[in-house]
Order: sequence, then structure tokens, then C-alpha cells
Amino acid sequence: MIAADLDFKGWMSAVQARIEHVLEACLPSNEHIPARLHQAMRYAVLDGGKRVRPLLVFAAGELVGADPARLDHAAAAVELIHAYSLVHDDMPPMDNDVLRRGKPTVHVQYDEATALLAGDALQTAAFDALSGHVLTDDPREQLKMINLLAKASGSLGMCGGQGVDLYSVGKALNLPELELMHILKTGALIRASVLLGAHCGTSPGAEQLARLDHAAKCVGLAFQVVDDILDCEADSATLGKTAGKDAANDKPTYVSLLGLAAAKEKAAELQAQAHAALDTFGAPASRLKQVADFIVARRS
Repeated sequence: MIAADLDFKGWMSAVQARIEHVLEACLPSNEHIPARLHQAMRYAVLDGGKRVRPLLVFAAGELVGADPARLDHAAAAVELIHAYSLVHDDMPPMDNDVLRRGKPTVHVQYDEATALLAGDALQTAAFDALSGHVLTDDPREQLKMINLLAKASGSLGMCGGQGVDLYSVGKALNLPELELMHILKTGALIRASVLLGAHCGTSPGAEQLARLDHAAKCVGLAFQVVDDILDCEADSATLGKTAGKDAANDKPTYVSLLGLAAAKEKAAELQAQAHAALDTFGAPASRLKQVADFIVARRS
């Protein structure tokens, strides 16, 4: 269990440590045949990252009184999808990056074919985690959760957003077009994280789910705005990935469209909107607000 009286830093550390153990258990051992593939999968997932999406799952779960044992597998599922997306995004046909979480990217550490397979296998591992355990009292609700993650991950969600990103290089996007890209690319999985956590407990009504979804949409956009800011302001050692690549690759960003000062104002506005959407839940939403604040204030 995670103690309810922990301050945010202590709670975050407890969730991060907990999900690390869950992820480790979800993945085949390094020795399991084919060993090289399983080594690459574990390399991509373990010992790295802030685990923002699992934090959102657990924070939303706290709001609805969910059993942490149920949240474990929902959080693992969304993090495995996130990890697979990073493996594929870093490959030469996509972003062609060599650094992720302060270490060589998977295709550099292993090879491109192994990286491609590792990403594929992590995606299926996510749905194994989500479907292979009892996460709700009603099987129909769990089926909705599986469908939710599938839609958030596919061409109408994360993959679609990555496609828009690829096809927009060198093009001038307006603000609504840029926001749509990131609502899909980054926001869809963040929104899924919050809703998956909420489905693991006493399910809120339709109006409350809509408020949670709106808050998560604001958090997802804020995450990307801050990412764009950090790409300009932080160095590679701090970020754990190559800094300045968006500008070098002529990619549209909030900074390139709005300017640095206005981008920071945008992040603060989105943070405030997320808080406002959560105010109706009172004290149980405090963790979600804290995660939103952490996302906006982060420096890496």
C-alpha cells in the first residue's frame, strides 16, 4: 500500500518504485529465448523515466478509492505503450535520435531490427497487462478500458499524432493545428492514463468523467508545451535526450509559433484550467493537481 499521508515527493517516489517492480514482473527475463529481444525490451523500459503516466493512473485511482493492486496493471499497461512509442520514435526513419533517458537509444545499443521487434512486443505486453488481471468488478468496464487504451494508442490517438508531426516538418502550423497534433501525439495517452485510473475504482458518473477528461487534456497539452520549452532551454545532459532537435529539424513547436515567453504563459494557463476542472472533486483530487503542477514545473 501507499501511505495516504505522504507528501507529494514521498508519494511520487513510492509510486515510481512500485511501478518499477510491476514493470519488471511484466517483462520476460533477460535469459528467456530470444534473449536479445527480451534484453532490449527491459533496456527500453526499466531504470529510467519519470513515470508520469503511472503517476496519473495512481492519482486518478486515489480520487475514486481504487485498490492499488488494480492500478498496478493499468499503470504498467500505459507505461509499456509509452516505452514502445519511444523506441520506435527514436529510430532512423522517425526522429533518428541516439540518446534517451541519458543512455543510447535501443536501436543504437542493439540494432534497428531488434528495436523494431522490441517496440512491437512492448505494445502487446501492454494489452497483456491490461487484459490478464482483474481490474474492475464488472468485466464490461474492463473491456472498455482495453478499448480506451487501444484507441488512445492508434491512428486516432498517439500514432496519428506522430504521423501529423512527421508530415508537418518544415510547414507552418497555426495554433489549433499544433494543438490537434499534440492532443493526439502526447495528450491521448495522458488522457487515457487518468481515465484508466478512474475506471479501476468506484466509477464516476458521465459528468465527472468529462471533467476528468478535460483536466487530463489540459495536462497533456501542458506537458508538450513544457517539452518544447525545455528543448530550447535545457541541455542534453539535463534532458537525458538530444536537446535542440526540434529547431534543428524545423519542427513546429509552441515556442516556434508563440515565442518562449508566451509558451510559458500557455503552460501556466493550461495548468490553471486543469486545476479548475478538478476543483469540483475537492480534496480527493489533490494528487492529480500535484501531478499537473509537477509536469509544468519539471526541468527535464
